[in-house]
Amino acid sequence: MAVNGASGRNGLPEIQTHEKKADGIFHHDITAPVNAQTIDELHSLQKKKSAPTTPLDGIQGPFTAVSDDARSKQQLQSISASLASLTRETGPKVVKGDPAAARQSETPRVVGHHHHHHQRHVSRTINVTDSSLKFTHILYNLSPAELYEQAIKYEKGSFITSSGALATLSGAKTGRSPKDKRVVRDETTEHELWWGKGSPNIEMDEHAFMVNRERAVDYLNSLDKVFVNDQFLNWDPENRIKVRIVSARAYHSLFMHNMCIRPTPEELEDFGTPDFTIYNAGQFPCNRYTHYMTSSTSVDLNLSRREMVILGTQYAGEMKKGLFGVMHYLMPKRQILSLHSGSNMGKDGDVALFFGLSGTGKTTLSTDHNRYLIGDDEHCWSDKGVSNIEGGCYAKCIDLSREKEPDIWNAIKFGTVLENVVFEEHTREVDYSDKSVTENTRAAYPIEYIPNAKIPCVGPHPKNVILLACDAFGVLPPVSKLNLAQTMYHFISGYTALVAGTEEGIKEPQATFSACFGAAFIMLHPTKYAAMLAEKMQKHGATGWLVNTGWSGGRYGSGSRIKLAYTRKIIDAIHSGSLLNADYKKTEVFGLEIPTEVEVAR
Repeated sequence: MAVNGASGRNGLPEIQTHEKKADGIFHHDITAPVNAQTIDELHSLQKKKSAPTTPLDGIQGPFTAVSDDARSKQQLQSISASLASLTRETGPKVVKGDPAAARQSETPRVVGHHHHHHQRHVSRTINVTDSSLKFTHILYNLSPAELYEQAIKYEKGSFITSSGALATLSGAKTGRSPKDKRVVRDETTEHELWWGKGSPNIEMDEHAFMVNRERAVDYLNSLDKVFVNDQFLNWDPENRIKVRIVSARAYHSLFMHNMCIRPTPEELEDFGTPDFTIYNAGQFPCNRYTHYMTSSTSVDLNLSRREMVILGTQYAGEMKKGLFGVMHYLMPKRQILSLHSGSNMGKDGDVALFFGLSGTGKTTLSTDHNRYLIGDDEHCWSDKGVSNIEGGCYAKCIDLSREKEPDIWNAIKFGTVLENVVFEEHTREVDYSDKSVTENTRAAYPIEYIPNAKIPCVGPHPKNVILLACDAFGVLPPVSKLNLAQTMYHFISGYTALVAGTEEGIKEPQATFSACFGAAFIMLHPTKYAAMLAEKMQKHGATGWLVNTGWSGGRYGSGSRIKLAYTRKIIDAIHSGSLLNADYKKTEVFGLEIPTEVEVAR
C-alpha cells in the first residue's frame, strides 16, 4: 500500500491499494458512487416497474401516464364495486399496494364505488362509519414471490421448505365442511337444482345469504389490506368463466393463483367485470343466530348473484370446490358435461378420463410421465373434446415419495403451497409420513410444474372412461370392463370409501355412495349428468372400465391395499388397448367382466 500525492475525496491523499503495473498505470478499486442519496432510494432501484403490454382503445404510440392511470382506475372501481356493502351508498375507498410500504406523508389516490343495485333487499342508510373513513389497500394479482413475502411476514405458521415450497396452516379446519355448505333457493334454483334427500344442496334463503355477505364484506373492509385475484376457469376459450377472489390471507391468494387459470398481462388489462366472485372471510365466524346456520362455519353459494361467501373456515379447498359447483351449474346449460375427473392423453392422441372421489387416485394416476397431463381433477366435455377447468393440481401428500410419484414430488418447489405438512425445524425438510396436523396434507401447484403437462389443457374426445373406486371391503376386482349400461350404473351409484383426511372427522375408511363420483359438488340431479355421459360415450365410441384402487384379499384391516405399481400396470394395459383383447370371465352377481390376466408391457 502506498500514499500518493494525488488528492482523493475531501482533499485527502489517495491511498493506493494495488502495486503499480509495468505500464505505469495504477489500478485502484474506486468506482462511481451509487445513484442514491438514501437507503430508501437505494432500495427503490432494486425494483423495476411493470409496464402495460397493450394500449387502451384509441391510444396510439408509446404508453402515457394517462392510459396507465385510466387502466388502474378502472380496475380499482371494479374491485370497489365487488366490496360494496349493500346497506351503504358507496363501496370502500380502495388503493393499490401494501399499506406497510406506503409513505406516511402521502395520501394515496383513492377510488370509491357508488352502489345502486339490489336496493330492494335493504333500506338505504346515509351515514359515516369508521370503515368508510379508512383506506382498504388492494394487493392485486400478486406474483408468487410477493405472496411469499406477505405470508412469511404476516401469517404465523408460514415457512419456506427445503424444496422452496411455501408451507402453511389452514387453521382449525383441515378439510371441507360439507354439512356447512348452503345454496340459495330462489325462483330460479327452485326448479333447476337437485333438492331433497340425497342432495348435497342444503338450502338457505336470500336474506340469510345477504346477512352473511354483509358480515364477510364488513370484515374484509375492516382490514388494512385484502388480496384480490382476477383469474379464469376452463381452458376452452369459448366457454371461459371470469372469477374474482377476494381474501384476507396470502396463503389463499397463492392457492388460487395456482389453482385457477392465470391470465396473461393482456388478458388482465381487459378483464372487466367478473362472472363470479368469492368473498373469503374464513378467519371470521358466521353468526350462529342467523337463520339456517348450524355452526360457526358457513360456505354459501348464490347462483343468481354469482357470488360465494366463506365464513368460519380457512381451508382453501372450499374455494376450489365451490367454483367446481358453479361450473356444474353453468356448463350443462351450454350442453357441456362437467366432470369430477382427471384426464391425460397418449402420444397418439388417445384421451382417458379418470373418475373418482378424493383419495381414489385421480391425481396420481392421471399424472403419468409417459402421457400428457390435461388435468388432475375437474374437466368439461364439449362437442370439441375435453378441457381442464383449472390451472393447477391439488395433490394429496400423505406418504408421498420420490419413488412412487416422481412428477408430484418434483412439482413441490418454489411457488407451490404445502398445506398442513410437518417439517424438520432446522433443515425445513418435509416429513410426508407425519400426520401430526392432519392426514389430509396437500400440495397446490400450477399445472405447468408437471413436465409433460399439455398446454393449453385441452384434448380430443376420450377413448377410455375409467371409474376409480377405493373399495374398503375387498369386494370389487382390481379391474373389470363395463358395457354402457354398467358404466351408467356405477357412475350414478359412485361407490367408494371416504378415506381419512378428505373430510372433517373421517379417521378410517367408510363406505359411501356418491353420485357421479362427486355428489358433494353436483348441482343438478345425477341422472342429467349420467344421460349426458352416456350420449357422449356412445357418440364417440368410448369404453368404460371399473378400477379398484382400494383393498384386495379381504376388507380394510385384514386384506391389503392394492399396490400403486399394480394399478399403474392395469391402467397402462387399458391405454395400450391390450386389455380389450384379453380373455374375460363374468361374475354372477354384478355381471362384471374380469380379465383373467393383464399383459404387462416389457
